[in-house]
Amino acid sequence: MRDDLPALAAEAYGYGYPLLQDLQAVGTASVFNAFVHQRSVPDTPNANPDLLYSIAQLDLSGGPLWLRVPDTGGRYHVVQFVDAWTDNFAYVGSRTTPDEEREFLLVPPGWAGREAPAAEVIRVPTMITTLIARFGVGPGVHALQDALTIDRMYPRVSLDGLPHPQAGVPDELIFLETLRRSLAAFPPSPAERRFQRRFAPLGLFDGGNSPYPTMPREQRAAIREGLDRGREALEEAATTEHAALVNGWTNDLHTFDYNLDYFEVGTVDAPQWTLPDRDTAHHVRAVAARTRLWGHHAYEAVDPTVHKDRDGVRLAGDRAYTLRLDPPPPSAGGWSLAMYDGPGSRLVPNELDKHSVGAGTPGLRTDPDGSVTILIQHDRPDDPAALPNWLPAPWGEFHPVLRVYAPADAILRDEYHLPPLVETVR
Repeated sequence: MRDDLPALAAEAYGYGYPLLQDLQAVGTASVFNAFVHQRSVPDTPNANPDLLYSIAQLDLSGGPLWLRVPDTGGRYHVVQFVDAWTDNFAYVGSRTTPDEEREFLLVPPGWAGREAPAAEVIRVPTMITTLIARFGVGPGVHALQDALTIDRMYPRVSLDGLPHPQAGVPDELIFLETLRRSLAAFPPSPAERRFQRRFAPLGLFDGGNSPYPTMPREQRAAIREGLDRGREALEEAATTEHAALVNGWTNDLHTFDYNLDYFEVGTVDAPQWTLPDRDTAHHVRAVAARTRLWGHHAYEAVDPTVHKDRDGVRLAGDRAYTLRLDPPPPSAGGWSLAMYDGPGSRLVPNELDKHSVGAGTPGLRTDPDGSVTILIQHDRPDDPAALPNWLPAPWGEFHPVLRVYAPADAILRDEYHLPPLVETVR
């Protein structure tokens, strides 16, 4: 058994990492079962200038919750549902549900109570769940955020909250102890539970007191070796596994296709959007949790990124570029190209306080053939008519990100390819 334990522990690390990463993020919440609203675009890496976010951490151990979504008047919005295992299991919003005011009853696992007949029911796979709402920036957006509410179906009761490791567990085995407690609190689908049984020799299913404080030293060393190996393998995968470049752009359409079991409103249960086997799904899920926790399926939005021009030279503000979109990205929710600096992936300060160019940009100039040409450069264009199409760049290195909301089938089938950025003479 000593020879098997390191390999088993390494596998358990990758398998359990998404769950523990999710719960660690959930644990920073100041309140449960209520939305916390982002009122302005933050100065954080990869901040999205198109949307304002409202996030709620749910604990359904006290019973069902009501979710009320306002009438958005056609403004792009989405409420993304993420369970404790980081599976995206529902989307409510522009792509999937009408824009009028709607009410949903969110019911916990195993719920056997009476459901309100007038409500649309969403079955939540785990007691702890994250809701991420996104609203298009614009007049009245704060009122829309405030109208997004969560209420209890029953009077307030004490909630279970998050599990904590038992005291006295050696530091090197805290990961497994936290995973042991979390597996008991947030059991996955029956198929996943069958898969998990392979980890029984690690003590992950020992009930009651933790097995780790009294575990023999040799066994503990073998497990520690495996956990280190699993951690190193995940770090390697997170830095090396990327979609192939197309004209300099990265656009991985299947980073979040690892949910194989729970499909509520707005999710697509189809071979194109589910991975072929559980081993592959677990690996992809771990890498996604390491690199882009709480990301969404490509059929909700895509965000290709470019770092180099047509000639393979890294983008920098001492040169000027054009991007000719012919045609612009087809979508139901619009598109925009945002600018980020090289070292910090932050939005770039500029004289116009302008961080993106897109379908909603006032005065955006369209060429006679229907294409849109975006000017990407540090200096303000000489022609005032070109200002709407100007995306200000920093002087140093940078990378634009193109976001397409509710993309059309041509994008999802990988038939629409973005052109390269072309350096221009100033």
